[in-house]
Amino acid sequence: MRAVVLALTVALVASQQINLVPEFALDKTYVYKYEALLLGGLPQEGLARAGIKVSSKVHLTAVTENTFLMKLMDPLLHEYAGIWPKDPFVPATKLTSALAAQLQIPIKFEYTNGVVGKVFAPAGVSPTVLNLHRGILNILQLNLKKTQNIYELQEAGAQGVCRTHYVISEDTKANHIIVTKSKDLSHCQERIMKDIGLAYTEKCAECTERVKSLIETASYNYIMKPAAAGVLIAEATVEEVHQFSPFNEIHGAAQMEAKQTLAFVEIEKTPVVPIKADYLARGSLQYEFATELLQTPIQLMKISDAPAQIIEVLQHLVANNVAMVHDDAPLKFVQLVQLLRAATLENTEAIWAQFKDKPVYRRWLLDALPAVGTPVIVKLIKEKFLAGELTIPEFIQALVIALQMVTADLDTIQLTASLALHEKIATIPALREVVMLGYGSMIAKHCVAVPTCPAELLRPIHELAAEAISKNDIPEITLALKVLGNAGHPASLKPIMKILPGLRTAATSLPLRVQVDAILALRNIAKKEPKLVQPVALQLVLDRALHPEVRMVAGIVLFETKPSVALVSSLAGALKTETNLHVASFAYSHIKSLTRITAPDMAAVAGAANVAIKLMSRKLDRLSFRFSRALQLDFYHTPLMIGAAGSAYMINDAATILPRAVVAKARAYLAGAAADVLEIGLRTEGIQEALLQSPAADESVDRITKVKRTLRALANWKALPTNQPLASAYIKLFGQEVAYLNIDKTVIEEAIPLATGPKPRELLKGALKALQEGIAFQYARPLLAAEVRRILPTALGLPMELSLYTAAVAAASLNVKATITPPLPEQIETMTLEQLKKTDVQLQAEARPSVALQTFAVMGVNTALIQAAVMARGKIRTIAPGKVAARADILKGNYKVEALSVELPEHIAAVSFETLAVVRNIEDPTAERIVPLVPELAVQNAQTPADYLSSETPDETPVRATAPFHKTLCLAVPYIEIKGCIELHSHNAAFIKNAPLFYIIGQHSARAAVSRAEGPAVERLELEVQVGPRAAERLLKRINLIDEETPEGKAFLLKLREILETEDKNVPVSSESSSSSSSSRIISSSSSSMSSSRVSETATIMEPFKKFHKDRYLAPHGASKAKSSGSAASSFEAIQKQAKFLGNALPPVFAVIARAVRVDHKLLGYQLAAYFDKPTARVQLVISSIAENDNLKICADGALLSKHKVTAKVAWGPECQQYAVTAKAEAGVLGEFPAARLELEWERLPLIVTTYAKKLSKHIPMAALQAGFRLERATNSEKEIELTAALPTQRSLNVIARIPEMTLSRMAIPLPVAVPINPDGTLTIHIDEDILSWIQKHIKEELHFTFS
Repeated sequence: MRAVVLALTVALVASQQINLVPEFALDKTYVYKYEALLLGGLPQEGLARAGIKVSSKVHLTAVTENTFLMKLMDPLLHEYAGIWPKDPFVPATKLTSALAAQLQIPIKFEYTNGVVGKVFAPAGVSPTVLNLHRGILNILQLNLKKTQNIYELQEAGAQGVCRTHYVISEDTKANHIIVTKSKDLSHCQERIMKDIGLAYTEKCAECTERVKSLIETASYNYIMKPAAAGVLIAEATVEEVHQFSPFNEIHGAAQMEAKQTLAFVEIEKTPVVPIKADYLARGSLQYEFATELLQTPIQLMKISDAPAQIIEVLQHLVANNVAMVHDDAPLKFVQLVQLLRAATLENTEAIWAQFKDKPVYRRWLLDALPAVGTPVIVKLIKEKFLAGELTIPEFIQALVIALQMVTADLDTIQLTASLALHEKIATIPALREVVMLGYGSMIAKHCVAVPTCPAELLRPIHELAAEAISKNDIPEITLALKVLGNAGHPASLKPIMKILPGLRTAATSLPLRVQVDAILALRNIAKKEPKLVQPVALQLVLDRALHPEVRMVAGIVLFETKPSVALVSSLAGALKTETNLHVASFAYSHIKSLTRITAPDMAAVAGAANVAIKLMSRKLDRLSFRFSRALQLDFYHTPLMIGAAGSAYMINDAATILPRAVVAKARAYLAGAAADVLEIGLRTEGIQEALLQSPAADESVDRITKVKRTLRALANWKALPTNQPLASAYIKLFGQEVAYLNIDKTVIEEAIPLATGPKPRELLKGALKALQEGIAFQYARPLLAAEVRRILPTALGLPMELSLYTAAVAAASLNVKATITPPLPEQIETMTLEQLKKTDVQLQAEARPSVALQTFAVMGVNTALIQAAVMARGKIRTIAPGKVAARADILKGNYKVEALSVELPEHIAAVSFETLAVVRNIEDPTAERIVPLVPELAVQNAQTPADYLSSETPDETPVRATAPFHKTLCLAVPYIEIKGCIELHSHNAAFIKNAPLFYIIGQHSARAAVSRAEGPAVERLELEVQVGPRAAERLLKRINLIDEETPEGKAFLLKLREILETEDKNVPVSSESSSSSSSSRIISSSSSSMSSSRVSETATIMEPFKKFHKDRYLAPHGASKAKSSGSAASSFEAIQKQAKFLGNALPPVFAVIARAVRVDHKLLGYQLAAYFDKPTARVQLVISSIAENDNLKICADGALLSKHKVTAKVAWGPECQQYAVTAKAEAGVLGEFPAARLELEWERLPLIVTTYAKKLSKHIPMAALQAGFRLERATNSEKEIELTAALPTQRSLNVIARIPEMTLSRMAIPLPVAVPINPDGTLTIHIDEDILSWIQKHIKEELHFTFS
């Protein structure tokens, strides 16, 4: 009986359960009102936004049970670019009219149990319009379960298959069923998305664990009413947000906000009728990419006649970038690239044929074509080279850029493969290498877009490698390895392992450089499959039978796989007993540098390194830099999600003179992505082997013999084997090797005739002839430096784009003419050195280089029909005109350079940055609306509505906006009458929130201008150098130095002393100086107490400094320090007393005059005269003003008192009497160790120097303690600094510094290299006569060969 009751109950409940499938009856037409809005900008009100609104009626009719028709009635499109929410939407009337026919064509779709299937439409419906229909169908997509009210699944939609969460509830009072579904668009099984320019970047998952740069979510709310056979969707609302910030989103972010409403209106009897056309299958609900892939988001062009428009833009660029670059040249260049993308192959070939023989047009086309990035252009470049219309340099430049820019699909890969195998390419090794490396990069890009890319793509390279190994063809093996390294496909692991040493016996016969290349080829594979590479790399590192370089390179690869704690600890434990110090030093320094890494993606490795370093011997830290080392440094700022890292690896050998290999790499982090920006590697293996095979490698001989043998071995390079490279280098960009070079005997033999043969002489002859006739040169070079795009569909069916564009154009005009007296002979090679000395060369040149750069960061809607986006636009423009004249009279020893006046532009440099909201449509291009993101009017009004900040800081009082910042700074340069001004303007949205993003958005500009100041005009600036006996004649003003012993000198000094005493009385005594001295006493006393335990050690260190030898200027060894200092000073004074001014008895050795020539002929400038007295080994330099009644001078006087001591005095001021500093440097011993001492003494210094010195002295104690120095309080001279350095060993240094009020010292500072100085001051190494004579002989031979 109970069973019967239970069965009846279940049946009753089942009969009352509502069917949740949306119902559309066959004989009815359901009418809905549809509104959709897509806005981009910042979420705060009062700022500008840009967007689109779509409104329409939607008619739905069931054709069969699972097939439906949908038609839009009365569609309207609106644009928005204004201050939200104050400004209204503007109807896009012309665009609506143009699209009305398409929009009102009914489409057909499959719909079963709430799930949208295939979509059908006539060919006349464009993908863009069909995507708008998909935006409506996306609302109807419902996976409703009868047995669950809350559940989660991966649901297909317009944006892909994404994680979707459902909540179903029932409102019994209103008789409604409420369905809420939310989509996490950041977690999709299959995301519809297109990335352009991001193939070589890596996603840094760890960088976005705590903070994210892009957050995407959507929320759907449905109100359903029960119907006869299911439910009726009464109302549906959708809210979707895409939030992006290059920084942490907590500090503010730009967002794209989509809203949709679909509200039931009525049921009609009139059915929707399809048009008379074939309804073609157009895919599913998923978004279909259209022409937006070829459409740049920074400008909207209506392309009606692509060839004619290309020619128009090309002619504009050529005509307006001759003398200097045009303001809009970068944007025009991007426009040219966009037009070329829309052109067909036939169009492009016709344009090339028209302009290929016009050099200027040809250059612009060759710069633009590779940036187009379409397979059509790659095919064009290939055909034109094979037809002989491109030179090899032009082809390499165009192909390298084109392969990096082109979309890597299967057709393009096959095109590149056919190019690599072409017989014409095969005959040019350098060209073939470029194409093959590009082939590997193409495969790498394709595998990023298609993770399941087949290994068959690499079969030609695998076969090439196998064939090269069988033939022992080393260059081919190397090339194959580099191609496989670029491709980075896991299927290449087995072919590479056949070449790895220690794993296959065949590899042992291969040269070391090939083994190293094989290991390096694993690096890109390791990024994809680290677990496959780790055991291979670890085995190589630990195999002590292998060459140390192989093991160290394997260590580099191992750490790039981001090994675990266990693996790194295993490596550290195994290296405890390592016998090769190079391997041990390299591994220890690598692990130690990894302990300091802060980048999020290396955090686990840094933790593992911190554990492993404790297992290794600390003695390895004391190894010098002659052992192999690895260094990694980085910086990462989490709030801004930005960082940089640098790695350097130096691999040495026990017997090497030069490093065997040096590798340097730079890595960058930005907005959750990472990229290996640049890597450069250099190997000197061939040179090393040549040296090791020479007698120089004998360890039993002394160092000088090694050096002599090494030089002879390098001189006999012709005896080296032909097939062995002396050195090699490679360069990688974004992890892809783009070029490599092997320098061998053949390269040197080919280069020597080029450098010493007749060709260089012919070039020199042609250049000199052209200079005499005059050269007029104009050149312009454009560059699309960055094109990074991410295109995502939104709920509306419109594409949203995040993109970064940077384009630059540089232009320069140059006019040069030379006058040579006497004229050069017709046969320049017959000219002798004596004839050259008698030549007078006059050169006049005028240059006008200019650069224009524009960069755009865009977030918004980008289609071929309409664009609505927020944009950051930066501009840089510089113009630096210059005109110079130079003269070289070699016979008279006179050399002059003149800077002549030139016409200046209004601004020599201008930088601007602004954030804008932009909307434009293709049907009404003149109606483009651009609104500043931060309206200046709102800022000036300084009124912030309370609700501006309600969501951010609800408890805070609204912040008043600050007025725009505007300032002009000017500086006039005296004498030359030139004024420079910088004009600054800025206003931002920081009044809303104190965060980096709000400081950036707004308008910022800086402009620099140079103009003539008030006063007499300057005709030119002159710099003249006169060498030899005529130097005195060129001086414009007689130089006299006052002798203090004469009555005139005494009177001058008395007057100067009175002036200085008056100045001293007027200088206020600052409390800061007294407090600083007291604080330094406190620090000194505390540091003394801290180091009281080492007082005895200090007493032994502070021994008196003793000189090496006695001579007539030096005191005996037993003299005290004070006595020796005094005698040294008096000896130098004695030399000065013999001749106060050397110019009274000696002519200057040379003179330098720098002056401004003004129209009023007033002398302005400075002159320098240099004198040398050989008997006293004394040098004197006098710099003086040439202006009338200006006695300002700078005097430098120095003498070599002995071979161990030099003294100099620098004085300046009126007649060099106001300020003075004396410096003395001497060599000697400190205790038993060779030492050197530098002393600085002064009587009076400028106030600014003493002020900053006192401020600096506050920080010395703390900085010294942090640097490991011992600091003690001492009563040192207040006007003297003494620095003593001693060498206890050739690899360590003791330093003692005495400064006012304190003494600093540090003992046993390790040195990276040995200093070859013995305790008696003699050098361990010296250059003997054999080496000097050998060098002189070769120099003479080369000079004789050159001039004969």
